[in-house]
Amino acid sequence: MNKKEILTELPPNEVKGFSRRNFLGLTGGLLAAGALLNASCNNDDDSNPMPGVTLTNDDFGILNYAYALEQLEAAFYSRVVETGFYDGATASEKALLTDIRDHEIAHREFFKAALGAKAIGSLGVNFSTIDFKNRTSVLGTAKVFEDLGVSAYNGAGVYIQSTDYLLLAGKIVSVEARHAAYIRDLISNGTFASGDAQIDMNGMDISKKPSVVLAAASAFITTKINSNLP
Repeated sequence: MNKKEILTELPPNEVKGFSRRNFLGLTGGLLAAGALLNASCNNDDDSNPMPGVTLTNDDFGILNYAYALEQLEAAFYSRVVETGFYDGATASEKALLTDIRDHEIAHREFFKAALGAKAIGSLGVNFSTIDFKNRTSVLGTAKVFEDLGVSAYNGAGVYIQSTDYLLLAGKIVSVEARHAAYIRDLISNGTFASGDAQIDMNGMDISKKPSVVLAAASAFITTKINSNLP
């Protein structure tokens, strides 16, 4: 599936951010890799008697792990936009948060299309602890999700066998890091590169194993995730 085919499957309101400003210039190289992943997927649908979804201990398990996190982020930012943003949000904040939503939707749809029959199902989410009209609540949660996403991609890289998939992960994590920097600046101007336990003594972003990331994300995901990942 090429870039045009994937984008045309999205509702117009979910891709307008790209044509409006190309905030981070995401989709070119990312969606072009879709054909590679799709060609590598076996169309046989493995039976899964366990409730919920299962992440296998292989490259497809890692890709589905990323897909699960992108589902969560896309659902969160979609809710931010659907609820009319938090009170006091400026026009600039609304526009850029909408762009982030569009990027996360593009990530989600990319993985779904590329994985084909190997893709896990849609996950249920629970955002009951978030006050979507409160700036602190929304941005604080966004910071958690973005930092978690960056550490997740960093931590998953060592387990990816395919160099093509590793390159893909690198392209996506760089966009997630841009999101994280922007959210940090919204919370407190000038803190885009703040350590805050996210950067180690060598000036590098930290990494987290899938088991640690999934445990943190489980507070917002209602679907049971059976993971065979480290």
